[in-house]
Amino acid sequence: MDYALPLLVAVLALGSVMLSANARHQGAFFRGQSADGQAPGLLTLIFSQVTTWVFARSLMNAAILGFYYGLWGTLAYAAYYLSFLTGGRIIDSLRFEHGFDSVQDFLRARFGRWGTGCYNVVVGVRLISEVFANLLVIGLLFGVAGSQSYVLAIVGFALVTLFYSMLGGLRASLRTDLYQMMIFLLVLVLLLALTFSSGHFAVADLMFKPFEISEPGPILLLVALLQVWSYPMHDPVMMDRGFLADRKTTSSSFLHAAWISSFCILAFGALGILAGAHQASGEAMNEVLTRLLGEVPMLVFNMALVISAMSTLDSTLSSSAKLVAVDMGVLKPEVRNGRTVMALFMALGLGFVFLGNKDLFSAVAVSGTASMYLAPVIFFSLWGKRRDIPVWSYLVSFVLALGGAVLYFTESSGYSVLMGDSHKYTKLLWISATVLVGGCLAFWLGGLLTPANQPPKSRSSALGSAAG
Repeated sequence: MDYALPLLVAVLALGSVMLSANARHQGAFFRGQSADGQAPGLLTLIFSQVTTWVFARSLMNAAILGFYYGLWGTLAYAAYYLSFLTGGRIIDSLRFEHGFDSVQDFLRARFGRWGTGCYNVVVGVRLISEVFANLLVIGLLFGVAGSQSYVLAIVGFALVTLFYSMLGGLRASLRTDLYQMMIFLLVLVLLLALTFSSGHFAVADLMFKPFEISEPGPILLLVALLQVWSYPMHDPVMMDRGFLADRKTTSSSFLHAAWISSFCILAFGALGILAGAHQASGEAMNEVLTRLLGEVPMLVFNMALVISAMSTLDSTLSSSAKLVAVDMGVLKPEVRNGRTVMALFMALGLGFVFLGNKDLFSAVAVSGTASMYLAPVIFFSLWGKRRDIPVWSYLVSFVLALGGAVLYFTESSGYSVLMGDSHKYTKLLWISATVLVGGCLAFWLGGLLTPANQPPKSRSSALGSAAG
């Protein structure tokens, strides 16, 4: 049994490498096109959307939140997957109502260099955090943090994923996502069958933590409902997949990805709830599940985490290459440069694994709070089609959100107690509400002070460039 998981990982890795054909042109590497220039089909796009968002950290978070906070903790995390619905609406507006080819193009047209500069900082941090978090989960599956098996698992997994990602770029990511998601669904069905047949799961377990609005679970649910409006726009993996296919295919892929991914998250959350309901004093979640279900279901559980981690890492690396070489234009959009960027982001992610914070949800909360500076951009500039919002409004929203993200990180990590001794999710709720309201007020006031139908002078050149 000790060798089963490494063997299964090796088979998965080999299959992923074999599916990753060498990308010979920019369209395949950066846009996911086939050899004859065709865009990905609906099933490929759906499975790619799901498997890149239902990643190892997400599955682990859903289970952990269910373990500590019951059904409400799991529902809170599942609420983040409403991002597929808001994300699909954002993409449709960007592409088919405003006519832009990327988020950066839209922000550049509305807010000039400040628009893209602030955004690229946030999404760059987001991408690095994804590499870090998924590698961390892999390490913890194979050993205690800092142990030889922990280090070897992380480094080996990173090298294999980096190799096939560099080989085929986004095209390889889409092909392997389809393969990995099919295996993941089989594994998930098997895991649920083993769980329900164990005789330990009862419907009453779902309510082992009763609903109380002041408890962490319901509070976190409110946080998710605030952050879900802006969360998808700061995730380049989701946004990139919104620019690959035609309007109907794209819209359908977001809609189906929403319910499939929510089901996967709720299923894993149910395992955490089961463990929480049957926890003995001092037991960790994995210990409870192993005692209740046995070693075989736990092997299946770990296999699902490995699949999701690999599918997320290759997509994250592809988006990193596109961000730097295409969207930011720092390097020429050549396949060679894209591969170099992938290696750099993997190195940064590895650095954070061995030096960074080990709290998996903190990365979600911090990046989600930082992303909230985009909420007024979406409400006023994108969906509201306002062209009279000045740059200072955008910057106020950005600084407010970034300050909120830093404040939450310091408060949740124990570096500061400026907000008292309330639970960290209560603090997160107040921070998120302040950032959202403050950002919207800045946009409202900025639009109020700018003459109607007259864009600010600081953006006139950018708007003229976009129109040309």
